[in-house]
Amino acid sequence: MEFKAVTNSSVSGQLPAADMLVVGVFEEDTLTGVAQEYDVESSGVISARIASGDFKPKLGNTLVEFNAGPSGAYRLLLVGLGKKDKFDRHNFRTAAQAVAGELKGRAFANVLVFITQEEQIKFETELDSVREVVQALREKEYFFDAYKSKPEAPAPFPTLITIVVSDSIHQNYAQDAINTAEAISLGMTFTKDLGNTPGNICTPTWLGEQAKTLISDKVSVLVHGQAEIEAMKMGSFLAVAQGSIQEPKLIIVEYNGGAVGAAPIVLVGKGITFDTGGISLKPSATMDEMKYDMMGAASVLGTIKAIAVNNMPLNVIAIVPTCENMPSHNAIKPGDIVTSMSGQTIEILNTDAEGRLILCDALTYAQQTFKPAILIDVATLTGAIVSALGEVHSGLFTTDDALATRLIDAGYGSMDTVWRMPMDKEYDEMLKSNFADMANIGGRTGGASSAAAFLARFTADTPAWAHLDVAGTASRGGSAKGATGRPVPLLVQFLNNLAIWGSK
Repeated sequence: MEFKAVTNSSVSGQLPAADMLVVGVFEEDTLTGVAQEYDVESSGVISARIASGDFKPKLGNTLVEFNAGPSGAYRLLLVGLGKKDKFDRHNFRTAAQAVAGELKGRAFANVLVFITQEEQIKFETELDSVREVVQALREKEYFFDAYKSKPEAPAPFPTLITIVVSDSIHQNYAQDAINTAEAISLGMTFTKDLGNTPGNICTPTWLGEQAKTLISDKVSVLVHGQAEIEAMKMGSFLAVAQGSIQEPKLIIVEYNGGAVGAAPIVLVGKGITFDTGGISLKPSATMDEMKYDMMGAASVLGTIKAIAVNNMPLNVIAIVPTCENMPSHNAIKPGDIVTSMSGQTIEILNTDAEGRLILCDALTYAQQTFKPAILIDVATLTGAIVSALGEVHSGLFTTDDALATRLIDAGYGSMDTVWRMPMDKEYDEMLKSNFADMANIGGRTGGASSAAAFLARFTADTPAWAHLDVAGTASRGGSAKGATGRPVPLLVQFLNNLAIWGSK
C-alpha cells in the first residue's frame, strides 16, 4: 500500500480510472462540497441513497455503492461525517477509521480519497487529515501472528491510496505529512511487535538484539551487561534483576541527526520484560499482560526508528534499563534497603513497585553521561494512573511548565494525548522512610503522583524533565489485548516541533 497526494483539479476528468472514490457526507439536509459535486457526477446516487434511508450519514456510517460512475466505471464509498457544526479532528479520525475498515480486504489498484479537503473540515489544517488517513490505514493493516502454527494470509489492501487535497501548495505539504505519518506508523509497528512478543522470547538479551536492528549511519547502539551495570554501581536496578536468571541489560541507542556537540534529548524507557511483582506477587488473573511492562522501552525504541526514517535534525538518545521482576530465593524482599547509582538509599516496601527502581538508576546515568537538554522517561508505572485516566490520556508529570505545555500541545497535535497530573510537595513527603533516604512507595492513595515524586528525586541535574505514565494507554487487555504503539505519535510530534521551532 502506497500513498500519494494530488490536487482536486489534477484528477478532474480521470475519475473512471479509479476503482473507488471515498466521499464524506455530513448529516445536513443539503449536500455540499465534494458530496454535492459527485452526487451530480453519479446522477444523484448519493442523494437517492440518503432519501431512501439506505445511507444515514451519521458519524462513521459507511455505504459502498457499486457502478456509481458513468457507465458503471467506479465504486463510491460514502462515509458519514455527522453534524457539520460538531465536526472536529476526533470525528475525522472516527471517519478515517471507518474508511480503513471498508478498504481492508479490497485489493484495488487505486482509491481516490476526497475527505481531506479543507472546506470540509473544522480542525487545524488539511494536513492533519492527511496524516489521519495514512495512520488509520496502517493501523488497520497491522496484525501479529508470528507465533501461530498456521498463520493466516494478510488481508489485501489497495495498492495505491491517492489523497486529494485542495491545491498545489497543500499538495507539497501533504506529501510531507504522508512521509511523517509513514515514519510514525513504522515506529508504532516496531513498538507493537516488541510489546506483543511473549516474555519467554522477549528477554532483556532479545530486546538488546532488536535494538541493534536500528543501527544505521545515524544510529549507534550499545548494550551493557551485568558486569558493566555492576561497575556503574546501579544497585537499585540490579536489586530488581537479581531474582531472575535472565541477565539485565542497559541499552543505549544514539540518533545523531543534529549539530555535533548539541545537547541531546534523552528518552528513558522502562524495560521490565515480565513483571510477576516479585515477592510481592501479583494476582494470577491477567498476569499474562505483564509482558507489556516493557512498553516504555518499546516506545522509545520505536520513536528512534520513526525519527531516523524521517531524518529529523536532532540528537536523540534512548536509554532502556531492562530486566525481569521474578520471585526466587535470591529476589529482593520487602524491607530490604538498596543503594542507587546516585548514592541515595531506598527502602523497598513493595517489590511490585520495581519500575521506578530501574528508572532511577537510568535517569542518573543519563544525566551524568549525556548532560541532556531535555529528559523524558516513559513507563507503564502505576495502576493508579489507569484508575485516574483510563485508556484515554497518558499521565504527564513535570514541574517544568514550559515543557508541560510543549508535551500537551504535541499530544493534541498527534491525537496521542496527555493529562498533566499534580506534583505537590506533599506527594514527595509520602516517601519518608525510617531507615533509608526514601521508601519506594508512598502509600495507597495518590500512587501515580508519589511514584513521579520518587523519580523527581533523581532528576535534579536536569530541570527540563518529564515523566509519562503510559500504563493505561500503551496496551489493551481482554479480547482487544495488544500493544497500541502509544506514545510514539506523541514523542515524534514533540520532537518534530522541537526540530521546527526550537526550545523557545
